Amino acid sequence: MPKTQPVNDAEGSEPEEPPETAAQRRARRAQFLRDLMEARALRDRVQPRRARAARMRQQMRMRTFRW
Repeated sequence: MPKTQPVNDAEGSEPEEPPETAAQRRARRAQFLRDLMEARALRDRVQPRRARAARMRQQMRMRTFRW
C-alpha cells in the first residue's frame, strides 16, 4: 500500500517522530476539550443574550426529540 504522506528526501530533514500512542492522543484530546469548554464559557459570559437564546433552542430540541 502506498504511503499517505509525501517523503522528504532533502538533506537536513528532521527525523520522523514515532507514532503517537493512545495515551498521548487521549491527553491531547482532553486538553483540546478543556480549551473548547473554556472558550464556550467565555463566549457565554460576554454574550449573555445569545447564550440564553442558544440554551432555549437546545431545550426546545430536547423537548421535541423522539426516542
